[in-house]
Order: sequence, then C-alpha cells, then structure tokens
Amino acid sequence: MEPAGEFYHMENGGDQSKKAAMGKESWNNGIRTAQTMSNSLLRKKSDPLLVSKLRFQMLRQFLANLQEVILGTKLAVLFPAIPLAIAADFYKFGRHWIFALSLLGLTPLAERVSFLTEIENNERWGLIYLVAVGGLLNATCGNATELIIALFALYRSKIHVLKYSLLGSILSNLLLVLGSSLLCGGLANLKKEQRYDRKQADVNSSLLLLGLLCHMLPLMSRYAAAPGVLIADSTLQLSRASSILMLVAYIGYIIFQLKTHRQIFDSRQ
Repeated sequence: MEPAGEFYHMENGGDQSKKAAMGKESWNNGIRTAQTMSNSLLRKKSDPLLVSKLRFQMLRQFLANLQEVILGTKLAVLFPAIPLAIAADFYKFGRHWIFALSLLGLTPLAERVSFLTEIENNERWGLIYLVAVGGLLNATCGNATELIIALFALYRSKIHVLKYSLLGSILSNLLLVLGSSLLCGGLANLKKEQRYDRKQADVNSSLLLLGLLCHMLPLMSRYAAAPGVLIADSTLQLSRASSILMLVAYIGYIIFQLKTHRQIFDSRQ
C-alpha cells in the first residue's frame, strides 16, 4: 500500500510516472482496448482534501482508498438506489419499483467490481502483476453480479429467471462482445491485416466447444429418451457431472495460461 501523500500525488497527476503507467495501461500493442476506453470515461478523480486533514495515517489511507472506490466513478450518483431498493422491499412496494431500483443499484456495483479486478488498478496500488493475471481476475470476479443473481434465483426456485439470465449472458458474450471486438478491430486496422495468436484461439475455441457440449448433453438426453420413461434423475446427474467438468476445465485453463504455457501469453503482452 502506498503512502497517502504519494496516493494523492498520483491522483492529482503530479508525476510523470503515472503518465507512463497510464500509457502502458491504456494501450495494448498500440491499440487502446474498448474496455479500457469505456471504463476511463466512467471514472473521475475524487477530491482527497477532507481526507488529507486527518491525523492518523492508517485511517487516512483507509478512507482515501474507500473514497477512491466509492466516489471514483461517475456512476456513484446511483448508489442511493441500493438503500431505496431495500426500503421498497421492506415497505412492500410494487415489484416493478423493486426491480428498477435494484437494477440502478447494481450498475455502479458491477462497474466497481470491474475496477477492482483490472490489472491497471493493481498497478496503481503499487503491485506488479501480469496482464494475464488481471484478465483472469476480471473474467472470474467480473461476473460476480451475474453469479449472485443466479444463486438467488436458484434459491427462490426462479428457474425461468435463471435460464433467461444465462441465455442473455451467453448471447451477449458470443454475439455482442465478439462481434463488437471484430468490428472495432477491423475499423482500427483498415489498411492492414489483423493477426491473431493461433494457439490462444485454439484454446479458447476448444473451451467454447466444451461448454457447448456440456450444456447440450442434458438437453439431448431428455429429448432422446423414449416416451413414458422417467429420466429426471439421470439428467440431473449428467448435468452435475457436466458442471464439474467445466469447473475442472477452467482450473486447467488457468494452470495452462499461468504456469505450463505461460510464455505463450506473456509474449503477446
């Protein structure tokens, strides 16, 4: 953790090292990523004037970091929607009000989760991580909002909500995110051919195919059964086995990227 004075100095943009770090963070092989650009538009500098007057250094550092996390985004104006959503549920308001307020409250929380898990923010706190580690943290913890919603929907037996949430996440990542990446990459390289790392593409395609098969197997077993045959238990066991297989595959992918074949991913940074 950096001293509070240096923290404020960096926040006010007073040294050249921050500019160099920002240039390193914002650009990847000469191309600024869409995620970095969108997140930088949402962030703002918080005023550390009141915090800097505190006498105790540990408390000053804690409040400065807390202020950066909570007030370091333009979406901070939506944080009051969180207690309003709780109050709306307590006083039995309509479901539409509860849903709308909860959605507004989740928006800044999701952005802050992305802020805390990105590699450039780890570098700002004085920690040195690989970009691959930051990407894995962002991919793992960045979906915490969807995971929490899915767990609560499953706990309340809202199976349709859970299925639609998963379907929306899959479609948005496969179609919207991938399509936007290809479109923006093509626009940024109009006069030259885009090149991708074949090994990384093969690994990602294999994981995508594995996830597709694990989702299709329980569905196929249900429709392939003879009429009148109860296969609920076998379908449930197959679904659980597929879930465990996907978790093992993800852990194997982390080991593959960070340990066994680390040089493949480090060479691209």
